[in-house]
Amino acid sequence: MNRHVKHLLALLAGFTASVAMAQVSPPPPLGPEVHTPQLASTTPAAPAALTQQDVGAFFDGLVPFALRRSDIAGGVIIVVKDGSVLFAKGYGYADLAHRTPVLPETTLFRPGSISKLFTWTAVMQQVEQGKLQLDRDINDYLDFKIPPYQGKPITLRNLMTHTPGFEDSAKGLLPASVDEVDLERYLKTHLPARIFPPGALVAYSNYGCGLAGYIVQRVSGERFEDYIAHHIFQPLDMTHSSFAQPLPPSLASMMSKGYKTASDGVPQPFELVDPAPAGSMSTTAEDMAHFMLAHLQNGRYNDARILQPATVALMHSPQYAPAPGISGFDLGFYQEDRNGLRIIGHGGDTVYFHSDLHLLLDKNIGVFMSFNSTGSPEAHGTLMVRSAIFAAFLDRYFPYQPATQPTPSSAKDDAAKVAGWYQASRRNESALRMLYLPGQVSVAAQSDGTLQVSMLTDYAGQPLRWRETGPLQYREVNGQDKLAFVTNPDGSIRYWATDYIPGVEVFQRVPAYKSMGSVGVWLAISVAIVVVTLGIWLVGWLMRRRYRAPLELPSAVRRTRLLSRLGALVLLIDLLGWLTLLIVAGIDENVLLHGSATPWMYLLYVMGAVALLGIVAIVVHTWRTWRPAERSRWVRLGETLLALSALYLAWIILAFGLVSFSVRY
Repeated sequence: MNRHVKHLLALLAGFTASVAMAQVSPPPPLGPEVHTPQLASTTPAAPAALTQQDVGAFFDGLVPFALRRSDIAGGVIIVVKDGSVLFAKGYGYADLAHRTPVLPETTLFRPGSISKLFTWTAVMQQVEQGKLQLDRDINDYLDFKIPPYQGKPITLRNLMTHTPGFEDSAKGLLPASVDEVDLERYLKTHLPARIFPPGALVAYSNYGCGLAGYIVQRVSGERFEDYIAHHIFQPLDMTHSSFAQPLPPSLASMMSKGYKTASDGVPQPFELVDPAPAGSMSTTAEDMAHFMLAHLQNGRYNDARILQPATVALMHSPQYAPAPGISGFDLGFYQEDRNGLRIIGHGGDTVYFHSDLHLLLDKNIGVFMSFNSTGSPEAHGTLMVRSAIFAAFLDRYFPYQPATQPTPSSAKDDAAKVAGWYQASRRNESALRMLYLPGQVSVAAQSDGTLQVSMLTDYAGQPLRWRETGPLQYREVNGQDKLAFVTNPDGSIRYWATDYIPGVEVFQRVPAYKSMGSVGVWLAISVAIVVVTLGIWLVGWLMRRRYRAPLELPSAVRRTRLLSRLGALVLLIDLLGWLTLLIVAGIDENVLLHGSATPWMYLLYVMGAVALLGIVAIVVHTWRTWRPAERSRWVRLGETLLALSALYLAWIILAFGLVSFSVRY
């Protein structure tokens, strides 16, 4: 759920560094320079026996250490195979203060966006009944209108593949009180802007899933939470699951506490989610096993059926691929193919709970895991735990060595072509453009023709290298993950996509003048000039006051000089205000998620407008400085540098929406 918040945390780290640093050259290759690097030719290890005993020994040897290493209070893992539970165990504690152990049968976790799989399943139930059509304009099912974008409406298929073209939104996603939770009201008051044509680009959307849940509510005649309870939970015997907020008393007592870290040990309040269909579910590992078994058994669990086999096959079939050879979306499920296996699944995050669900379709195996702490940032928290545990599981029981592919002779030229800066398609354009600037991703060409992508690192934080295996197609060096670039009709680079991370977004090329490589340098220089100017102004005033030496300037020039310095001061305060908002949002995610940033953003917008007027004063004063013959060339040079810096900062304010007066985020 809170991937948007994670973006902002990454942006915070980048922004605080960017205002003081210049662009640096990409790091050298990790190994010796070679012209045609090849994957090592090795024979994969023999698979271990996938038995209850071996799986238990595997997880028992791995998970406790992972929890301690990542400072996580507790977690649960369950594995199903061939129609039954193969392994289920809780680790750590559901309540640290009372040393309450995690139990797979009765300890409730918050699986976050894995809740969406239940919403999509409900949609497909209504499709089976003929009440919904996947390719029909969703406005036909709503009691409010979503305007078309470039003349194209949104369909349920767009919603289920996260391609409706909505910008990202966070405000109100985790409400502060139960009174604020209202699906219909949320959807009608938080409509995000459309920034892509439907079906064109994947950009993960909680709002889109909320729409789907509301549509189910309208066509079924039941409240969404009640519909899921009656038509999915009950037939699957999921007796410890609910979308209700807050939980009913019978389940609330079984709810695991959520923690920032185990060492912190302070339990956090029950997290509210709006729109509920996107992530409000509470459940146990055992209940999730029933859901996985139903999807692995063509919609059937024991004697109950929630979907017809043809519907399940459709849900599990490819619907959208961001690039050739790159995993995309089925109907609601991520494609997670790995180790030569066809895998689908979904991840889920609230602020404190972090979960993954994986279905190995051809092996009739399902894996669900959930953890109740954010974890230590130094150890990459639960992100490392989840991905590392599942990768190790696959490597143990389904070892795999991808076929060797030669490196094209065009590797160095192609690497130079794709090098540059990129931004995620999952972003907010209306109000948070400036916050996404330092979150841009650099693609750097190495001397041997490989690539390094700033955001793609291993568990130790070291950059991965990517080797070309076909025209603009890359594979991780000594790995199996892929990365691909997509071009525009004129041959220029449009975006890149990878299956190293879930395919919930692609990364679009940023023009050089708007890239972090350019803006970071010129922003730092411009701010430095403003700071130096204000410092000289202050020191000069103190010196003149001490020695009682008046400033000998014509009165008109003296007035414009004062206004220009005040304009520079407001400009600096405005930029520092945005930086402060970043810092506060990084410390407390709820500033954005609860919407409490809104009044501060309005204040910053007003200050930005005043700063633009101050920039006009700076330019006017610089023009006047060139008129009197008695002004020295050094004064003129200084005023000119200030004016140029102010004009660049004016462009920053306008280009990145610092006076947009939009609070749609």
